[in-house]
Amino acid sequence: QVQLVESGGGLVQPGGSLRLSCVVSGLSLDYYAIGWFRQAPGKEREGISCISSSDGSTYSSDSVKGRFTVSRDNAKNTVYLQMNSLKPEDPAVYYCATRFIKCPSRYDYDYRGQGTQVTVSS
Repeated sequence: QVQLVESGGGLVQPGGSLRLSCVVSGLSLDYYAIGWFRQAPGKEREGISCISSSDGSTYSSDSVKGRFTVSRDNAKNTVYLQMNSLKPEDPAVYYCATRFIKCPSRYDYDYRGQGTQVTVSS
């Protein structure tokens, strides 16, 4: 059974940092790319980052580039999203999702986690 479980969300002040984790079971990161997405109330789901299955190359959207970093630990089957310099526009439920070989898109993925809430407030 494939599972993706996110953790690490919470409340942080503007300018603060959080590290989200996505623990994957039931499949290998050697063959599955992992993407991070977020969705705030009343807004479209946004793809923000992805790490490839092959060489670990990464992609970040313009909205988070330079602030968020995606990485993975294949031995732990875990993907991380390090979020720095958090802004008031970053609050959302953050999800990880996976697709065979290719980076998942907002609505095209093989499996998805339940999400973790990130709140940015002073």
